[in-house]
Amino acid sequence: MSDLVTRTDADGIATVTLASPGTLNALSTPMLMALAATFDRIAADDNVRVVILAAEGKAFSAGHDLKEMQSYRGDPDGGRARFQALFDRCAAVMQAIAALPQPVIARVQGVAAAAGCQLACTCDLIVASETTRFGVNGINLGLFCSTPAVALSRRLAPGKAFELLTTGNFLSAARAHELGVVNRLSPPDRLEADTRALAAQIAAKDPAAIRIGKRAFQAQLGLPLDQAYQVAGAAIVENVLRPDTAEGIAAFLDRR
Repeated sequence: MSDLVTRTDADGIATVTLASPGTLNALSTPMLMALAATFDRIAADDNVRVVILAAEGKAFSAGHDLKEMQSYRGDPDGGRARFQALFDRCAAVMQAIAALPQPVIARVQGVAAAAGCQLACTCDLIVASETTRFGVNGINLGLFCSTPAVALSRRLAPGKAFELLTTGNFLSAARAHELGVVNRLSPPDRLEADTRALAAQIAAKDPAAIRIGKRAFQAQLGLPLDQAYQVAGAAIVENVLRPDTAEGIAAFLDRR
């Protein structure tokens, strides 16, 4: 395990923590590699029912490591190959989160900016401190946050997402909650406990049903209506035929 990412497991909940507060948990190449390796292990771990993605320090993540990015410019190709590799690696991590069989809850404090906002918005659920700010503010440096836009536009109305991308303005936690970006708000001193409580509530459900459900939910997003129902219909049949589901329905009908 890299020192950049830590993992602790308890009661079916894996807490994955970005552990580079000195860089505001920048998504450098080593950080992305550590996250990818961690998620690979979690995907194969049947003991994990829910994942919390957290961060040390005053910020969740300020985005990519700009010093690392600037160092690419001295390459013979101006950095094109290494820029492409960085953004491809980042995209792979985001897709790995969506593909995880377990729900992932982002526990966000301070600032989630640019690729850090992308990381939070890629998670299935977000619990944020009331003092958090979300932004895709690369445009303030002359860089449109095209890759963070993928995650943000799947969580926020396209027009509002585009406004943030073109103005560089930040969303307060309260406004992000109003717009549906954030699921739950917490006072700063309650953030860890409130996130843990949500994770525990989900972890107490049938893990197989949750895994089937997350897979179907992710698969149907963006599909035409008829195709979405085909995906969802196959998933619910798979779910309802499980013995544990049959027993759960019988217990409900029998008032057990």
